[in-house]
Amino acid sequence: MIDLRLLREDPDVVRASQVARGEDPHLVDEVLDADARRRSALTEFETLRAEQKSQGKKVAQASGDEKQALLAHTKQLAERVKALQADAAAAEERATELARRIGNVVEEGVPAGGEDDYVVLEHVGTQRDLAAEYGPDFVVRDHLDLGEALGAIDTERGAKVSGARFYFLTGIGARLELALLSAATDLALRNGFTPMITPTLVKPEIMAGTGFLGAHADEIYHLPADDLYLVGTSEVALAGYHKDEILDLSAGPLRYAGWSACYRREAGSYGKDTRGIIRVHQFHKVEAFVWTRPEDAAAEHRRILAWEKEMLALAELPYRVIDTAAGDLGSSAARKFDCEAWLPSQQRYMEVTSTSNCTTYQARRLGVRERTEDGMRTVATLNGTLATTRWIVAILENHQQADGSVRVPEGLRPYLGGLEVLEPVAAQGTARGTAR
Repeated sequence: MIDLRLLREDPDVVRASQVARGEDPHLVDEVLDADARRRSALTEFETLRAEQKSQGKKVAQASGDEKQALLAHTKQLAERVKALQADAAAAEERATELARRIGNVVEEGVPAGGEDDYVVLEHVGTQRDLAAEYGPDFVVRDHLDLGEALGAIDTERGAKVSGARFYFLTGIGARLELALLSAATDLALRNGFTPMITPTLVKPEIMAGTGFLGAHADEIYHLPADDLYLVGTSEVALAGYHKDEILDLSAGPLRYAGWSACYRREAGSYGKDTRGIIRVHQFHKVEAFVWTRPEDAAAEHRRILAWEKEMLALAELPYRVIDTAAGDLGSSAARKFDCEAWLPSQQRYMEVTSTSNCTTYQARRLGVRERTEDGMRTVATLNGTLATTRWIVAILENHQQADGSVRVPEGLRPYLGGLEVLEPVAAQGTARGTAR
């Protein structure tokens, strides 16, 4: 959560961050008030507790009426001490509850505003002019048309088995996803990451510790019978991996690459990207997650972005990089860069990677620290997408050819047995059968 020391010493910085996020700056004053009440109660508690101990010694030495009077006074002190302790605990609980509702302090330079107020940092690659390549009568196919023709995507049977926004990746579709995730894992290994296969069910304190049980809690699947949550990203499990530990970062950051299934309810997104596999309830992803020293976090953030761009170059996708506006950041992120691939069928950009610098926000909630010459301090966390199922959408559309086939980017060919082109298959493809 937010650093209470920063809140006390420089509340205007936190207020400004709240305003940039479009959140209530008065929450800062509520936290400060609860914190002041806690400290006041603790000070009085400690004073009376010292007096209580002193009175105890006098009682032991007294007798008769004096002893009875001292006992009565000691009893009153004990009741007052107990009440003050309860007041301090209640104030602390209230301050913590309020502080958890304050988002991370945004970095200097982050654009203010909401979802549409991002700043484009760069464009990379060239968008194909498919009409110029194949003639003015060429109809751009979307990823679902292409995927069905290739025997790669089956949303009809996905809905039959699991409901809307579920799908099967079949044949070359399954292989293509594995190729992407394997390529991402190889890139991570080359850059000092430890690969991890992570749990996809986590305890409430882990989900809360990463900041996902705030405003967007309705997007998370919860299993009440077990009181466990399905993760929407392996970031959650990787953040919980070192909960309540003291890390040794003397040799540099700890870098993990988590491969996992991910689950999102997509609450409130009805009508958005319902066709195909753009916005779905289940997908796979390789997520970069880093523990580092706070002063090194900004530089590490740029490194993660560079690795994401390296993966996009491997997939030969045209894309842009955006600096996400403060109001569109998750509560844990102080800054977030998104890479958005061009989508020919919709003539728009679609997010394919995201990398966030969460500074000390998550680590403070999870009690993860390091030991320095000046004592213990909270570390920083960062995360970023290295590859995910959604990339299939952009790959199929951007590399489609006139006959419905799809050219395989050179960087992915070694992971697909050297395949250069994905060819359409006969009706029913690898998933033979007829609907009754």
